[in-house]
Amino acid sequence: MFSFTNYFPFITLNAILIQIRRAMVGGTAMKDISTEAAQQIALDYLKRRKNTEKIDISTVEQKDGVWIIRGTCPIDLEGHPWAEKFEVAVDQKGKIKYLDFSLL
Repeated sequence: MFSFTNYFPFITLNAILIQIRRAMVGGTAMKDISTEAAQQIALDYLKRRKNTEKIDISTVEQKDGVWIIRGTCPIDLEGHPWAEKFEVAVDQKGKIKYLDFSLL
């Protein structure tokens, strides 16, 4: 026979544990990444991809739940230095959604 008074602590504890698990795994209670974190993710990715230390970030904005980071970085085309602009989109989980490069 079910007795509410006997099972109340068990039910309450399970509800709390489910909320904690959702927050740790990435459920609805997880917070978005910050502006600085999105900028650092894009910066680290560009440093590895372009093999350069000089990367200038001009704007960081959030649009439709995605951080969009824009800026410029130097490249060398057959001995001639050029500037290349980039746009990197970082999602709420900190993953690169897309990357776009074009010459200035």
